[in-house]
Amino acid sequence: MKRLFSLFVFIVVGALCAFAQESFPVVLEREMKSEILGTAKKYCIYLPAGYGDESKEFPVLYLLHGLTDTHTAWRDKGNVQAIATDIFESGKAQEMVIVMPDAGTTFDGYFNVPGWRYEDFFFQEFIPHIEKEYRVIADKGHRAIAGLSMGGGGTTGYAIRHSGMFSSAYAMSALMGMVENSWISKDPSDRRGVFMRSAIEYSNIAAIKNATEKQLKEIASVRWFIDVGDDDFLFDNNVEFISAMREKRLRYQLRVRDGGHTWQYWQEALRIALPFVSEGFTKR
Repeated sequence: MKRLFSLFVFIVVGALCAFAQESFPVVLEREMKSEILGTAKKYCIYLPAGYGDESKEFPVLYLLHGLTDTHTAWRDKGNVQAIATDIFESGKAQEMVIVMPDAGTTFDGYFNVPGWRYEDFFFQEFIPHIEKEYRVIADKGHRAIAGLSMGGGGTTGYAIRHSGMFSSAYAMSALMGMVENSWISKDPSDRRGVFMRSAIEYSNIAAIKNATEKQLKEIASVRWFIDVGDDDFLFDNNVEFISAMREKRLRYQLRVRDGGHTWQYWQEALRIALPFVSEGFTKR
């Protein structure tokens, strides 16, 4: 009887180990406590097929969502698991961990505004959490950032102000800034007004235009890719940003494709983004 029981345990354990090994690639939904924001923040994380090998470490891409969406957008609407797995299996990009944070569905965003110090949270708490909990390589050469719309603006702003953190930045249909308008409320209780004002105060266009020589040198250490559809309502916004980049003689790649502000466009953009950021990762 003991031998039969031992055989049963061996078979069950073996099956569980086989299942664990076959559970990658996978997108997991996780949560962490933020002292800065005073709340728990959820995120999704894609772990590639090779993550089952515990001896391996991986480069990491932070993939940001747009306004009105959450950390689940790239998983549920962006088809990130299928696209990433296809790209990695085809050899078009090296395997990487993809992290999808939550910047809120209401008018909060990726920058520090009254009552919402998200940029502080991202760099002081979120990235350290990811680098502690997962086998990612914690340096500029193996860290990249990308995002769409509001997340494209966050991608650009983070790579401008924290150039030492990222090897590549891929901005899709990005909100690059906003001009002053009388209808933008200054009332701090008006979250929409606060968000719109942050797009003015954290203008990526102005940041490039007003950058010092030292700042420009740091910004130039990032590999830049701007991707926007010819029918996108933010097209002119991106053209203005590119004009500022050209004026400052900063290198970048620009892709204008047929399409608008849609998930179909962003899914195709992700297929370009993954090989681009992969090429920028430091070889080990």
